[in-house]
Amino acid sequence: MIFGVIADVHGNFASMRTAMERHPDVPFWLCVGDLASRAGEYPDSPAPLYWIKGNNEDFTRIAALASRAGIEGNLHYIANGTAVSVGPLTVAGLGGTFAPTWYDTPASALPYPGSPAHATGKLRGKDDKRRHFVREEVEACKRLKGIDVFLTHEAPRPFVLPVGEEGRRPARYDVGKRPINEILTVMRPRLHLCGHHHRFAESVREGVPSVCVDRVSRSYLLVNAATLTYERIDQQQAA
Repeated sequence: MIFGVIADVHGNFASMRTAMERHPDVPFWLCVGDLASRAGEYPDSPAPLYWIKGNNEDFTRIAALASRAGIEGNLHYIANGTAVSVGPLTVAGLGGTFAPTWYDTPASALPYPGSPAHATGKLRGKDDKRRHFVREEVEACKRLKGIDVFLTHEAPRPFVLPVGEEGRRPARYDVGKRPINEILTVMRPRLHLCGHHHRFAESVREGVPSVCVDRVSRSYLLVNAATLTYERIDQQQAA
């Protein structure tokens, strides 16, 4: 069996649909976050899509979705610190980004527009701290056993961006996050997949094969469910 992996859709549902419809025999797809459009819209996926949150989502809709088993049509949301059975695989997730100032806050207490903290002026405008993951969710991930595929939005360390990308950066700007390494060390999944940085990159972190998946507008992965070996499909070359 072959399954698909996409990342950082950012509302580009046409590219997502092109990838899925190119492979009608693929029974399900995984997404490592940032699925929504800027307006907070979500796709009507043509195939089952299991996804974690990124840092650009409609977090109120995600909260409502999580309260009803995480399923809406072909969309299957994987909440932080949980694992689900997807075909022959056990898939776990830790969505969102790392923020040191909010890391020790309970997930249920992360402030958002309309919350008490927002009303007191502790947040500005539409700032929504539910875009982050927190320590209790990391610890929940560490307790999970028998995980085949671990999805995160953030990358583990080191993940060094080239000079000049993502704005002005030092010569070696490591954007990887240590909590991801901590989980990989304990969980030992067979494969780790992440996104967020809009580039394809392969590495081994804490003894685990780790792949950063590029934006779906550029490429996606096809993965053998038995061996977890993968092929990168370039959208332009496949067109």
